[in-house]
Amino acid sequence: MATTIANPVSTKAKLLRAREASTKLALLSTNEKNALLSVIADAIETQSQAILAANREDVEVSGLEGAMRDRLLLTSPRIEEMAQGVREVVALPDPIGETLAEWTRPNGLRIRKLRVPLGVVGIIYESRPNVTVDTAVLALKAGNAIVLRGGKEAARSNQRLVEILAAVPGVPEGAIELLDSSTRASVQELIKARGLVDVIIPRGGAELIAFVTENSSVPVIETGAGNCHIFVDESADFEMADQIVINSKTQRPSVCNSAEKLLVHERVAAEYVPRIVKKLIEAGVEVRGDGKSRSLADGLNIVPAAEQDWYEEYLRLCMAVRVVANVDEAIAHINRYSTKHSDSIITSDEANARKFLRSVDSAAVYWNASTRFTDGAEFGFGAEMGISTQKLHCRGPFALAELTSSKYEIVGTGQVR
Repeated sequence: MATTIANPVSTKAKLLRAREASTKLALLSTNEKNALLSVIADAIETQSQAILAANREDVEVSGLEGAMRDRLLLTSPRIEEMAQGVREVVALPDPIGETLAEWTRPNGLRIRKLRVPLGVVGIIYESRPNVTVDTAVLALKAGNAIVLRGGKEAARSNQRLVEILAAVPGVPEGAIELLDSSTRASVQELIKARGLVDVIIPRGGAELIAFVTENSSVPVIETGAGNCHIFVDESADFEMADQIVINSKTQRPSVCNSAEKLLVHERVAAEYVPRIVKKLIEAGVEVRGDGKSRSLADGLNIVPAAEQDWYEEYLRLCMAVRVVANVDEAIAHINRYSTKHSDSIITSDEANARKFLRSVDSAAVYWNASTRFTDGAEFGFGAEMGISTQKLHCRGPFALAELTSSKYEIVGTGQVR
């Protein structure tokens, strides 16, 4: 039987329900929240066939191919990973109520700064249904209500997942709301709902993020696109560099922490560029390059790179290569063209590595490791809301602690000013 998509409740009504639910969620104890999440994990596994059936419908009608189809697709192993991710969140410490600082003033006032929920979190994202579960459970663990506006390509998958999550006994009505994805009107209503929604998180391509940040009257935390770089320095171990470059580009090219650009020091370029280009092409990667890299890999199929290539997040098996003079030129290139997500240097020169780590202005900067590790689970945070590339409130994997604000509790004995 085909999945039907019905949205009889208005966006405004859903936002009001979420606001009311947020006050109830803020009062739940750690044990109560963990119990709900454990049941959610079990429910995802129990109803995996229903989830897969809804997802098959989405995939069939989407018309998506390649990386975008992979983002949309759910499989039994991916659903198992989804449920395991929920259990990992259960195991994480509860940030709510944590004392951040505490002191007593000379007048006897006792002041305590502690973590509290943000309130109502709105997230706008594209065709990855796993984001529905990851973000909902993180929000719940941090005592927040969440309003989800997924992409229309995943409408049936998202609806089924939200039905499963919201039906768990004890989850307050309105705690997990899903907005209509068939029209952009729901996006406009969500980003203008100042007073009902406390923060908006856009997660997806550069166009979506730019639209939300430019038009929202609700505070926004950007989870940015990933134009990620790897710089192979003159002292790099080539075997290590090969493994890191291939892993960063090909392990899952459709995600934001996959590498899109390769910079190579000119002193090793004559040897390393032909070597790595051959391996990339053998791995099915389309290679683009500047004039130097194309001349060094003469005879190999390298497409000339245009200026726009250095800015582009490919999200597919494509990589652009440039030869640079030194670590300083690599840093300058990255700081000019990158989206400030994740960038890596491969080197045995500690001085160059330290300069790179200090000078590259990105959320995650690596030395001798793949960019594919910029991920909440890989950092030990459980799931994530996304990777924040801005500097205010949070930066990097945006997880439990970042889903909180703070407040001050002041206890007196009758003091007046």
